[in-house]
Amino acid sequence: MRRTALAALCVAAAATVSLTGCLPGDNEADSKKKEPYADLSGGEIAERAVKATRAATSLRIKGEVPDEESGGTVRLDMALDTKGNCAGTVSIKGEGQAELIKTGDTLYMKLDEALVRSQAQGGDGMETDMVVEMLAGKWTKTSTNGADMEELTASCDLGKLLDEFDDVSSNARRGDTTEVGGAPALVLNERDGKDRNTVYVATEGEPYLLRVAVQSDKNPGDVTFTDYNKPVPVEAPKGEVLDLDEFGS
Repeated sequence: MRRTALAALCVAAAATVSLTGCLPGDNEADSKKKEPYADLSGGEIAERAVKATRAATSLRIKGEVPDEESGGTVRLDMALDTKGNCAGTVSIKGEGQAELIKTGDTLYMKLDEALVRSQAQGGDGMETDMVVEMLAGKWTKTSTNGADMEELTASCDLGKLLDEFDDVSSNARRGDTTEVGGAPALVLNERDGKDRNTVYVATEGEPYLLRVAVQSDKNPGDVTFTDYNKPVPVEAPKGEVLDLDEFGS
């Protein structure tokens, strides 16, 4: 698995193997047979994990990834699916947080005051205060059909996100067994120049990616993957919702 593919999945990630964790046996041969993915190399396990993850219809990504534009860190907790639906929160260090719900062609957003102010930079103080008064802490909605919404729409589409895994290869080496959020996992250790990637693969059920941690001077990140194939909670917000499209008409 190349670092570029892992980093792309962080912003922001179909085998049928079902093996239990490593259990003590009566002899060395018994122990090897019960070791997770005993007959596979680290690279082969990584490839199966990518294939299984790509086959998922939905999942939840949670963690921290680098923000190339600001040079800071983005924290995200986002559920998304292959239909283009998503729901969760995104926060940018020092700039505030946004709650997002995208269902069909409609995007609902609620920005906190810090994020509204950071996005309103360039106006005078009175204009900024007016924008904050109108938007901060309130749900808004807008259509995602506009050209300026293309990037956001793509980021909510799990299928497009996982396309970054095309033609990946891995030099991963097998590590120890552990748990990620209570789920048994096998650790894979991967190198890409000076970067170090630690990949955690489920050892029960499908060999899904459970966590990817990237140690890198330029593109560090640490994200977990849960709620595979569960519906994305995209119910429209209750109460008053400000329609931003009405301001542009």
